[in-house]
Amino acid sequence: MNPKKLIFIGLLAISLASYSQKNWVITKETSVKIAIDSTQDKIADKNYIAYLEPLKQQLGARMNVIIGQAAETMRGHGPESLLSNWNADVYLQAGSVFLGSPVDLSVVNLGGLRTVIPAGNITVGKIFELMPFENELVILWLKGDKLAELIQFFAKVGGEGVSGLRMEINNGQAVNVIINGQPIDNDKVYTIATSDYLAGGNDKMVQLAQYEKRVNTNIKLRDILLDFIKKETAKGNKIQSKLDGRIRID
Repeated sequence: MNPKKLIFIGLLAISLASYSQKNWVITKETSVKIAIDSTQDKIADKNYIAYLEPLKQQLGARMNVIIGQAAETMRGHGPESLLSNWNADVYLQAGSVFLGSPVDLSVVNLGGLRTVIPAGNITVGKIFELMPFENELVILWLKGDKLAELIQFFAKVGGEGVSGLRMEINNGQAVNVIINGQPIDNDKVYTIATSDYLAGGNDKMVQLAQYEKRVNTNIKLRDILLDFIKKETAKGNKIQSKLDGRIRID
Protein backbone atom coordinates (compact mmCIF):
# COMPACT_ATOMS: atom_id res chain seq x y z
CA MET A 1 0.00 0.00 0.00
CA ASN A 2 1.11 3.55 -0.70
CA PRO A 3 2.97 4.93 2.38
CA LYS A 4 1.03 8.21 2.06
CA LYS A 5 -2.23 6.26 2.31
CA LEU A 6 -0.96 4.48 5.44
CA ILE A 7 -0.06 7.82 7.03
CA PHE A 8 -3.51 9.20 6.13
CA ILE A 9 -5.31 6.17 7.60
CA GLY A 10 -3.22 6.43 10.76
CA LEU A 11 -4.01 10.12 11.17
CA LEU A 12 -7.70 9.42 10.52
CA ALA A 13 -7.75 6.71 13.23
CA ILE A 14 -6.11 9.10 15.71
CA SER A 15 -8.64 11.80 14.82
CA LEU A 16 -11.60 9.44 15.28
CA ALA A 17 -10.23 8.24 18.61
CA SER A 18 -9.79 11.81 19.79
CA TYR A 19 -13.31 12.70 18.63
CA SER A 20 -14.90 9.71 20.41
CA GLN A 21 -13.26 10.71 23.68
CA LYS A 22 -14.35 14.36 23.54
CA ASN A 23 -16.64 15.44 26.38
CA TRP A 24 -19.31 17.87 25.23
CA VAL A 25 -20.51 20.52 27.68
CA ILE A 26 -23.71 22.57 27.38
CA THR A 27 -22.71 26.20 27.77
CA LYS A 28 -26.03 27.84 27.02
CA GLU A 29 -29.68 26.91 26.60
CA THR A 30 -32.77 28.87 25.59
CA SER A 31 -36.46 28.13 25.40
CA VAL A 32 -39.47 29.74 23.81
CA LYS A 33 -43.04 29.50 25.07
CA ILE A 34 -45.53 28.69 22.34
CA ALA A 35 -49.08 29.47 23.39
CA ILE A 36 -51.60 26.80 22.42
CA ASP A 37 -54.60 29.08 22.08
CA SER A 38 -56.51 31.19 19.54
CA THR A 39 -53.31 32.99 18.50
CA GLN A 40 -52.39 29.84 16.57
CA ASP A 41 -55.62 29.83 14.54
CA LYS A 42 -53.97 31.64 11.64
CA ILE A 43 -51.60 28.71 11.02
CA ALA A 44 -54.13 25.96 11.73
CA ASP A 45 -54.81 23.37 9.07
CA LYS A 46 -58.39 24.25 8.08
CA ASN A 47 -58.93 20.95 6.26
CA TYR A 48 -57.83 18.96 9.29
CA ILE A 49 -60.11 21.01 11.55
CA ALA A 50 -63.01 20.31 9.20
CA TYR A 51 -62.17 16.60 9.33
CA LEU A 52 -62.10 16.58 13.14
CA GLU A 53 -65.28 18.62 13.69
CA PRO A 54 -67.82 15.78 13.29
CA LEU A 55 -65.68 13.56 15.53
CA LYS A 56 -65.57 16.36 18.10
CA GLN A 57 -69.35 16.68 17.97
CA GLN A 58 -69.83 12.94 18.44
CA LEU A 59 -67.40 12.80 21.35
CA GLY A 60 -68.98 15.85 22.96
CA ALA A 61 -72.42 14.29 22.73
CA ARG A 62 -71.16 11.23 24.59
CA MET A 63 -69.12 13.10 27.21
CA ASN A 64 -71.89 15.58 28.06
CA VAL A 65 -74.41 12.91 29.04
CA ILE A 66 -75.54 13.42 32.66
CA ILE A 67 -75.45 10.14 34.57
CA GLY A 68 -76.00 11.26 38.16
CA GLN A 69 -75.95 13.94 40.81
CA ALA A 70 -73.27 14.65 43.41
CA ALA A 71 -74.75 15.60 46.77
CA GLU A 72 -71.77 17.86 47.48
CA THR A 73 -68.41 18.80 46.02
CA MET A 74 -65.84 16.04 46.44
CA ARG A 75 -62.10 16.77 46.46
CA GLY A 76 -59.11 14.52 47.03
CA HIS A 77 -56.58 15.29 49.78
CA GLY A 78 -54.99 13.76 52.88
CA PRO A 79 -55.35 12.38 55.43
CA GLU A 80 -58.81 11.41 54.13
CA SER A 81 -61.23 13.15 51.81
CA LEU A 82 -64.70 12.80 50.36
CA LEU A 83 -63.33 11.94 46.92
CA SER A 84 -60.70 9.41 48.00
CA ASN A 85 -63.09 7.75 50.47
CA TRP A 86 -65.75 7.42 47.77
CA ASN A 87 -63.35 5.93 45.23
CA ALA A 88 -61.88 3.50 47.75
CA ASP A 89 -65.33 2.40 48.92
CA VAL A 90 -66.46 1.78 45.33
CA TYR A 91 -63.30 -0.24 44.56
CA LEU A 92 -63.74 -2.30 47.72
CA GLN A 93 -67.30 -3.13 46.72
CA ALA A 94 -66.35 -3.92 43.11
CA GLY A 95 -63.46 -6.13 44.22
CA SER A 96 -65.69 -8.07 46.60
CA VAL A 97 -68.31 -8.62 43.89
CA PHE A 98 -65.66 -9.84 41.45
CA LEU A 99 -64.04 -12.15 43.98
CA GLY A 100 -67.36 -13.47 45.30
CA SER A 101 -66.21 -12.85 48.87
CA PRO A 102 -65.35 -9.74 50.92
CA VAL A 103 -62.07 -8.02 50.06
CA ASP A 104 -60.23 -6.86 53.18
CA LEU A 105 -59.30 -3.38 52.02
CA SER A 106 -58.77 -1.15 49.01
CA VAL A 107 -56.06 1.37 48.17
CA VAL A 108 -56.34 4.47 45.97
CA ASN A 109 -53.47 6.89 45.34
CA LEU A 110 -54.49 10.53 45.81
CA GLY A 111 -52.31 11.50 42.85
CA GLY A 112 -54.45 9.34 40.59
CA LEU A 113 -57.58 11.42 41.24
CA ARG A 114 -57.15 14.07 38.57
CA THR A 115 -60.06 16.44 39.16
CA VAL A 116 -62.76 17.57 41.56
CA ILE A 117 -66.34 16.36 41.31
CA PRO A 118 -68.52 19.44 41.91
CA ALA A 119 -71.93 19.32 43.55
CA GLY A 120 -74.69 18.83 41.00
CA ASN A 121 -74.68 17.08 37.65
CA ILE A 122 -72.09 14.37 37.01
CA THR A 123 -71.35 13.80 33.34
CA VAL A 124 -69.55 10.94 31.63
CA GLY A 125 -66.83 13.44 30.72
CA LYS A 126 -66.27 14.36 34.36
CA ILE A 127 -65.46 10.74 35.21
CA PHE A 128 -63.06 10.62 32.26
CA GLU A 129 -61.40 13.74 33.71
CA LEU A 130 -61.19 12.10 37.13
CA MET A 131 -59.78 8.86 35.72
CA PRO A 132 -58.15 9.70 32.36
CA PHE A 133 -55.94 6.62 32.31
CA GLU A 134 -56.72 3.07 31.21
CA ASN A 135 -55.99 1.59 34.64
CA GLU A 136 -57.82 -1.55 35.74
CA LEU A 137 -58.86 -3.06 39.05
CA VAL A 138 -56.74 -5.89 40.40
CA ILE A 139 -56.99 -8.06 43.52
CA LEU A 140 -53.81 -8.70 45.47
CA TRP A 141 -53.01 -11.09 48.29
CA LEU A 142 -50.43 -9.38 50.53
CA LYS A 143 -48.74 -10.66 53.67
CA GLY A 144 -49.48 -8.68 56.82
CA ASP A 145 -45.88 -7.64 57.43
CA LYS A 146 -45.70 -6.07 53.95
CA LEU A 147 -49.06 -4.42 54.48
CA ALA A 148 -47.80 -2.98 57.76
CA GLU A 149 -44.84 -1.45 55.91
CA LEU A 150 -47.23 0.03 53.34
CA ILE A 151 -49.39 1.53 56.05
CA GLN A 152 -46.32 3.14 57.59
CA PHE A 153 -45.70 4.72 54.20
CA PHE A 154 -49.26 6.09 54.25
CA ALA A 155 -48.48 7.68 57.60
CA LYS A 156 -45.25 9.16 56.29
CA VAL A 157 -47.00 10.92 53.38
CA GLY A 158 -49.99 12.04 55.44
CA GLY A 159 -52.56 9.55 54.17
CA GLU A 160 -53.83 7.93 50.99
CA GLY A 161 -57.23 6.70 49.81
CA VAL A 162 -58.28 3.59 51.72
CA SER A 163 -61.36 1.57 52.61
CA GLY A 164 -61.60 -1.27 55.14
CA LEU A 165 -58.72 0.25 57.08
CA ARG A 166 -58.64 2.58 60.06
CA MET A 167 -55.47 4.13 61.40
CA GLU A 168 -54.04 7.07 63.27
CA ILE A 169 -50.92 9.04 62.42
CA ASN A 170 -48.77 10.15 65.33
CA ASN A 171 -45.49 11.96 64.59
CA GLY A 172 -45.42 10.45 61.10
CA GLN A 173 -45.98 6.92 62.38
CA ALA A 174 -49.04 4.70 61.90
CA VAL A 175 -50.61 3.62 65.19
CA ASN A 176 -53.82 1.83 66.20
CA VAL A 177 -54.10 0.13 62.80
CA ILE A 178 -57.38 -1.77 62.44
CA ILE A 179 -58.53 -3.90 59.50
CA ASN A 180 -62.05 -5.30 59.55
CA GLY A 181 -62.30 -4.46 63.23
CA GLN A 182 -59.11 -6.34 64.14
CA PRO A 183 -55.50 -5.23 64.72
CA ILE A 184 -53.25 -5.97 61.77
CA ASP A 185 -51.70 -9.46 61.87
CA ASN A 186 -48.22 -9.67 60.33
CA ASP A 187 -48.66 -13.37 59.54
CA LYS A 188 -52.06 -13.10 57.88
CA VAL A 189 -52.53 -12.71 54.13
CA TYR A 190 -54.90 -9.86 53.23
CA THR A 191 -56.84 -9.28 50.03
CA ILE A 192 -56.52 -5.79 48.55
CA ALA A 193 -58.46 -4.15 45.71
CA THR A 194 -56.36 -1.56 43.91
CA SER A 195 -55.22 -0.41 40.48
CA ASP A 196 -52.85 -2.27 38.20
CA TYR A 197 -50.64 0.85 38.36
CA LEU A 198 -50.19 0.58 42.13
CA ALA A 199 -49.91 -3.20 41.94
CA GLY A 200 -46.69 -2.59 40.04
CA GLY A 201 -45.23 -0.82 43.06
CA ASN A 202 -45.64 2.65 41.58
CA ASP A 203 -46.16 5.91 43.51
CA LYS A 204 -43.59 4.52 45.96
CA MET A 205 -46.02 1.82 47.12
CA VAL A 206 -43.37 -0.83 46.53
CA GLN A 207 -44.91 -3.28 49.00
CA LEU A 208 -47.93 -3.80 46.73
CA ALA A 209 -45.62 -5.37 44.14
CA GLN A 210 -44.49 -7.92 46.74
CA TYR A 211 -47.80 -9.78 46.68
CA GLU A 212 -48.33 -13.49 47.24
CA LYS A 213 -50.92 -13.67 44.47
CA ARG A 214 -52.51 -11.35 41.92
CA VAL A 215 -55.74 -11.57 39.94
CA ASN A 216 -56.49 -9.17 37.09
CA THR A 217 -60.17 -8.30 36.75
CA ASN A 218 -59.72 -6.68 33.31
CA ILE A 219 -62.27 -4.06 34.41
CA LYS A 220 -61.30 -0.43 33.96
CA LEU A 221 -61.54 1.73 37.09
CA ARG A 222 -63.37 4.37 35.06
CA ASP A 223 -66.04 1.82 34.07
CA ILE A 224 -66.46 0.76 37.69
CA LEU A 225 -67.19 4.36 38.70
CA LEU A 226 -69.53 4.95 35.75
CA ASP A 227 -71.45 1.77 36.52
CA PHE A 228 -71.74 2.62 40.21
CA ILE A 229 -73.10 6.11 39.48
CA LYS A 230 -75.64 4.82 36.98
CA LYS A 231 -76.90 2.16 39.38
CA GLU A 232 -77.22 4.63 42.27
CA THR A 233 -79.04 7.07 40.00
CA ALA A 234 -81.45 4.32 38.92
CA LYS A 235 -82.25 3.80 42.62
CA GLY A 236 -82.97 7.52 42.99
CA ASN A 237 -79.82 8.15 45.03
CA LYS A 238 -77.35 10.98 44.77
CA ILE A 239 -73.64 10.24 44.87
CA GLN A 240 -72.30 11.10 48.27
CA SER A 241 -69.39 10.36 50.54
CA LYS A 242 -68.46 11.01 54.14
CA LEU A 243 -65.48 11.64 56.38
CA ASP A 244 -65.55 8.92 59.00
CA GLY A 245 -62.13 9.19 60.63
CA ARG A 246 -60.62 6.21 58.81
CA ILE A 247 -57.31 8.07 58.83
CA ARG A 248 -56.73 10.52 61.63
CA ILE A 249 -53.74 12.69 62.49
CA ASP A 250 -53.22 13.09 66.24
